[in-house]
Amino acid sequence: MTNWNNDTSQPSLYLREEEIRRGMELLYFAYRDFTAAADEMLAQSGYGRAHHRVLYFVGRHPGTSVSGLLDLLNITKQSLSRVLNQLVADGYIIQEKGTQDRRQRLLYLTEKGETLEKEIFYVQKDKIAKAYRRSGGDSVAGFWDVLLHIVDADNRDAILKRVK
Repeated sequence: MTNWNNDTSQPSLYLREEEIRRGMELLYFAYRDFTAAADEMLAQSGYGRAHHRVLYFVGRHPGTSVSGLLDLLNITKQSLSRVLNQLVADGYIIQEKGTQDRRQRLLYLTEKGETLEKEIFYVQKDKIAKAYRRSGGDSVAGFWDVLLHIVDADNRDAILKRVK
């Protein structure tokens, strides 16, 4: 375990402002470095993180509806529409009408979409896997717990159902 203070091996349970800021900064820098390679790969196609989120979650939940994706990503219809239309036009995602409700649009990655999503996933997977190995199982479980408690309480149950 990393020694954050010279006099103790674990942060205090009652975190002071400076400890909170340290955690926020680490989260920021970790996210920056986690997304850097993906951002470069996406930029080659003229895409950004919003495109990646759509590719990732459609790949993770094939057949999800547009409304389901809106709920999951917690974004506006307008924001999703711009990104989704571009991914459909470029051949990364297909939309099919629902079998029960023909108004529903169900989303699936095309082969091209699966390829891009997997390329990005494997780069990020390696970064996460190395960090998990270096930190150990207890730290990983604690990290997941912290992340879950950062999620708004109203959304936790829905998130837990999605995270497999």
